[in-house]
Amino acid sequence: MRTRTTLLVLGLNAVPALCVAQHAHQFEIGAFGSFTRYDRAFGLDNKIGGGGRLGYFFSRSIGFELELGYQQPHPLGGVSNPALSLGSGSLALNLGNEHNLFYILGGYTRLQFSWDGGTNFNFKDNAVHGALGDRIFFGERVALRVEGRAIYSPNTHHINGGWAGHVVASAGLSIFTGPSAFRDTDRDGVPDNKDNCPNTPVGAVVDAKGCPLDSDRDGVPDGLDACPNTVEHAEVDARGCPKDSDGDGVYDGIDKCPGTPVGARVDAQGCPTDADSDGVPDGLDQCPNTPKGATVDATGCPVDSDHDGVPDGLDKCPNTPPATEVDSVGCQRVTDSDGDGVDDAKDKCPGTAAGTRVDSVGCPILFTEARTPVVLRGVTFEIGRSALKPDSYTILDIVAASLVANPDIKIEIAGHTDNTGSAATNTRLSQARAEAVRAYLASKGVAPDRMIAKGYGPTQPVAPNTTPAGRAQNRRVELRQTN
Repeated sequence: MRTRTTLLVLGLNAVPALCVAQHAHQFEIGAFGSFTRYDRAFGLDNKIGGGGRLGYFFSRSIGFELELGYQQPHPLGGVSNPALSLGSGSLALNLGNEHNLFYILGGYTRLQFSWDGGTNFNFKDNAVHGALGDRIFFGERVALRVEGRAIYSPNTHHINGGWAGHVVASAGLSIFTGPSAFRDTDRDGVPDNKDNCPNTPVGAVVDAKGCPLDSDRDGVPDGLDACPNTVEHAEVDARGCPKDSDGDGVYDGIDKCPGTPVGARVDAQGCPTDADSDGVPDGLDQCPNTPKGATVDATGCPVDSDHDGVPDGLDKCPNTPPATEVDSVGCQRVTDSDGDGVDDAKDKCPGTAAGTRVDSVGCPILFTEARTPVVLRGVTFEIGRSALKPDSYTILDIVAASLVANPDIKIEIAGHTDNTGSAATNTRLSQARAEAVRAYLASKGVAPDRMIAKGYGPTQPVAPNTTPAGRAQNRRVELRQTN
């Protein structure tokens, strides 16, 4: 019956342009001329016509428009021309930039044919349409619009019935009204004609002139900077976060010692601290209080080649034989002022009389395993009184030093008299003299709870009281070990 008209396929296989011209909330008013190729079944010549349109942009990409057209096609073999009125409503998708705004649209068309010369062209058709087009701008508000459109009536009222398809090509001018066209190529919110920095990265915060803000001056714009409070002069990565290559807590760019060993403590400039100046940084130094001048190993601990307790570097006698007692500079100690066989540095009783038996700290050995009482020869008192004579202090000082050096020994201080006078008076005197000795020893550091003072009066003589020499021996103070 007829050759079917192929509909123009509507679709684009391209990704939308990076920038869509900003015509949101603008109206498009246009007039156009058209050329229509009618469905062959209608028996009409191709015809030039015209029309007008009114469109509105809801956003940058989406718009709606109404269109009216008029033509007077010529029937093949006919005498007079029918009139064709078209009305359409379309939804448009816009793609492109401020110079070329491409579009795809689709919608509904109402076609009305009227001809008083016959009934073949007195009918109305409902149709759908689709189109591809381009707007070529001459400025912000004026554009040349060209379009190719296909109209499809699924059930035409033409005498031949069936479906019908028409193809329309049009060209015309469009004027855009409403808000001024807004072009923002880099999408920073500042129009291109006011943007002093037109290539701002997407997402960067900009000033009124369109230039990126960089509050911490690290070279990464605010809005893209994941670490917005970076210290000045610190080197940062692409995200704006400070780099710390040696992991010492001081950022690259500020770090004046960028190769710090891992674990070392550093100062504010990133340089290792070394409190004992031994060449091993704090934090890695396992012996942080090394004496100045001592030679140390890789861990910061002093080296002592001869194992005498004095570090190399401070040891003035570096080859001391093993187990040799040395002084503070590592040399063998040989001083023994009182000749008791104990080095002066360890001698707690440095004035020991020659020939006196001493213990390991140089103090006289007061008590033996036999627990024989020790008579304090040379400890004397004023006649008839308990006051110690000054010449007694030397002996008592030696006794005190020995007791202090041997803290486990407990003693009884026993006071004795001769039988001159009454026994009661002598007992009281011997008690007072024993307590005087106890008090003196306590003043020299002997714990009081280690000593008991007891007076025996004339009851325990060691010699006859019939001679002056015997009575002198009986007037005495003895020490007895009680534990």
